[in-house]
Amino acid sequence: MTEALKQLRHYPDPGYGELRHALARHHQLSADWVLPGNGAAELLTWAARDLAEAGTDCQLLTPAFGDYGRALAAFDVTVRPWPLSLTGMDSPDLAASWLEPKATSILINNPHNPTGRLFTLAELEPLLERFATVIVDEAFMDFMPPDRQPSLIGHLGRYPNLVVLRSLTKFYTLPGLRIGYALGHPDRLGRWQRWRDPWPVNALAAAAAIAAVGDTAFQRCTWEWLPSARESLFSGLQAIAGLSPLLGAANYLLVKTTTPAPLLQERLLRRHQVLIRDCVSFAELGVNYFRVAVRTEAENDRLLTALRQGIAV
Repeated sequence: MTEALKQLRHYPDPGYGELRHALARHHQLSADWVLPGNGAAELLTWAARDLAEAGTDCQLLTPAFGDYGRALAAFDVTVRPWPLSLTGMDSPDLAASWLEPKATSILINNPHNPTGRLFTLAELEPLLERFATVIVDEAFMDFMPPDRQPSLIGHLGRYPNLVVLRSLTKFYTLPGLRIGYALGHPDRLGRWQRWRDPWPVNALAAAAAIAAVGDTAFQRCTWEWLPSARESLFSGLQAIAGLSPLLGAANYLLVKTTTPAPLLQERLLRRHQVLIRDCVSFAELGVNYFRVAVRTEAENDRLLTALRQGIAV
């Protein structure tokens, strides 16, 4: 990014050629199947407009990331909620549940936010035949090694109705730069490009993205560190009376609590300067759940200590 500072006197490349080629190499695709964006949020906006232009409604797995509702409501897309059971998370028969779709298009994320549930290819592949448009948000997929990712990117060439969204803000911890990208048929991505403002990605974000996807040492380090750290945090949470964590595949854990999450959040923040993410914004979860990130061993221990004391009050 420091090296890229001299680029600030110029407008970015409107086609983002270098960035698109770097992302394409990362996924072994042609560059015209890649569209960088101002975070995945911007690309969700154009996905919603796409559904509206096609006159389709959208089946949405719930609980759902709040920005999905924002994007769909902006273009008056009818949402058909599809509730994900929070019990029996290990093996729900999702494929059977989608045999009779209630909508013509579907928006789903994998791993699922906020539960961390990872859907298999066997569960997802039937969607490609049953829905006119399939939008899969894989913002947290990078937290697994490529050979363990049930990503639909490999299906793009056979299914022009498929769009995969990826984010660089989660795995690489770059949320302030606002950088994400869509992978899909060039005709669809070209339409999105014509709709949006020019230069949605700034020069520093583009430089950081190119460097990030090429940082294989960081990627390997994270893949080696995360599973054991997540398992240790899960066990620690499970040992605290009143807490029931859900197994997940991402860098966070959803936790059911018998102490209302907003109350617990206030106690931890005031007494320990530890902030947990309540899930009040997820209508299906309300005050009964909170979410925590998997951090370093010391930070996780500090969180567990704070939770034990916060619940014991």
